[in-house]
Amino acid sequence: MELAGTLVPREAVRLPPGIVRVLGRRSKTVALRPRGVVRCSSCPIWENLSTSYQIFKTAEVHCTNSSQSSHQSLPTTSDSSRLPGLTFNQLQLTDRECSGVQKHSFGQFIARGALIDAEYWAAAWLRAEAQYETVSYMRHVDSLKRKYADQEFNAVKRRCSGRDGNSLKCSCIVTVKKEETNVRRTVLNSVVGTLDLSIRQFFPGETFPGELKKYSAVLASHKAYEAHKYAYIANLCVSKFARRRGIASNMLYLATDLVASAGMKQLFVHVDAGNNAAQDLYKKTGFEMVENAPRPAKDPRRLMCMYL
Repeated sequence: MELAGTLVPREAVRLPPGIVRVLGRRSKTVALRPRGVVRCSSCPIWENLSTSYQIFKTAEVHCTNSSQSSHQSLPTTSDSSRLPGLTFNQLQLTDRECSGVQKHSFGQFIARGALIDAEYWAAAWLRAEAQYETVSYMRHVDSLKRKYADQEFNAVKRRCSGRDGNSLKCSCIVTVKKEETNVRRTVLNSVVGTLDLSIRQFFPGETFPGELKKYSAVLASHKAYEAHKYAYIANLCVSKFARRRGIASNMLYLATDLVASAGMKQLFVHVDAGNNAAQDLYKKTGFEMVENAPRPAKDPRRLMCMYL
């Protein structure tokens, strides 16, 4: 069978300047940005090439005592739908709005208790950043951070509402940048450090936190006698871009003042046995290692205590 027809030459397609067709196994068109050309956001070409969905944005954090600026990944407002009532672009509280709150001022920062949900979320996000800091190269690490931050936000709110086992009272301490004239920061760009401070009660038979493997559902007594109460620090972390400025030690000083004013005699903290930097920090602020504190064989943490 003979096929009859006419071969029609392929019509040459003229592409706009800056667009190159790459030939190969799969033909595709690539947009090149010539040197010296300013991209116009209204140009249809760039609109098609722009990312339609962005989970994280890069926020510039200006250090008040440094001419350099640093960048860190922060959640966008599109995530706020998962946490009703939480606004990620909420502005930092003014000094007048924080009046009456016990605080510790040092350098360009202030350590105080968290007051609003945005500050609790910023603290949870710092903890997520610290949790995955050593594995930042992992795929989907940003999704893991968001999930961790969501869980920690709900957990810290639950702890601070007094619904956490043997915890009688819990507060989340944050370090924020000082208010400046004609400068308004968002809460996420202001919070640079956090820790949890809780007043707890020993379980029956306990003399140190975490001494028993199995806990009784009944506390040492129905009333919180002073002899059965102690203070405990957890979740201390500082933003990667604000370290070596005394933030951690000054949060510990504030925690010590709060514990002393509450009449506590012991302030405990668990620290990893191999974390020498953390151990040195706690020793510098008055903690000492509890040598006779029992611990499970596979527990890598050591117990430290400050006697007030």
